[in-house]
Amino acid sequence: MASNIPRIAASSYLNTAPLVWSFLFGANRGKAEVLLDFAPARSAEMLSNGRVQAALVPVIASQFIDGVRIIPNVCVGAEDRVRSVCLVTRGMELEDVRTVALDTSSRTSVVLTKIIFREFLGFEPEWRSAAPNIDEMLNASDAALIIGDPALTINGDAAADDQPEFRLFDLAGLWKKYTGLGFIFAMWMTGEMQCDIDLEAARDEGIANIGQIISNYESHIPLSCEMLNEYLTQNIRFSVSNEMQAGMELYFDLAAKNGLTEGRRSLIYTEK
Repeated sequence: MASNIPRIAASSYLNTAPLVWSFLFGANRGKAEVLLDFAPARSAEMLSNGRVQAALVPVIASQFIDGVRIIPNVCVGAEDRVRSVCLVTRGMELEDVRTVALDTSSRTSVVLTKIIFREFLGFEPEWRSAAPNIDEMLNASDAALIIGDPALTINGDAAADDQPEFRLFDLAGLWKKYTGLGFIFAMWMTGEMQCDIDLEAARDEGIANIGQIISNYESHIPLSCEMLNEYLTQNIRFSVSNEMQAGMELYFDLAAKNGLTEGRRSLIYTEK
C-alpha cells in the first residue's frame, strides 16, 4: 500500500511551510510522501524527472517542463514587498551596478532579475552564478540576488544592524513599482491531468496553524516571532488574486520577449 501513496516535493523555505504543514503534521499526514529540498529548483527537477506526482515549483517551470499542468489557486506570491527575494548591494544604486551574482536556487527569481534590468532599468550587467553566501557574492560582484530564508534573515533588524552597509531592493516591490501588479513565485504543478490531493484545503489548514509553523522555524531563522508572523501573514500570499495572475502572465510575456524562455507557452491547468 505504501507504494500507492503519492509523492510531492517542495522547498524547505519558511514561505512554503503553510502549504505542506498539513502533510507533515495535520489532517493529510500519511496521505502523501513529502520530499523537501532547500532549493526550489530541485523540486522542479524532481517533477521534470517524474520522481514526484506534484511539486511546488518556481512558476517559470511551466515554460520549460513538457506536459506540465498548474494546480490553480494555491501559490507562494506577493502583492507588493515580499522580503525573501532581494537584490543586495553595499550601498550602491541598481543603476550603477555592473556585475550581479545570482543565487540560482530559483530560476523564476533569476529571470525576474534579468527582466528588471533589461526592461525597467534599460541595461544589462554581467551575470555570475554563485552560492548563496552574501559576503562572498558581494566581494566578487556589485549586487547579489538572494532568495528564501537567507534573504529574509538579511532583511531582519539584527542583520541590518550588523551590516549597515547592505542596501536591499525587494524584487516583488520593484515589480509592483514598474508594473502595478503582484507577483507569483511558485505554484503546485503536476504532469497528470488532475490532482487528487486537495491542496487548497491543505493550504487553509496550514494558514490556520501559522503559530505552530513559526514555533517550528524560530530556532532556524534569527528573527523575532513577530517578524516571522508579519512575513507569513502580510508579505506572502498563498492564494492567487486577479492582480497576481495578471502579473504572472506579463512576467511570462516579458521573459519570452527578452529571450529568457524558448517562446511563450500557454498555461495549462489541471482538470477539476
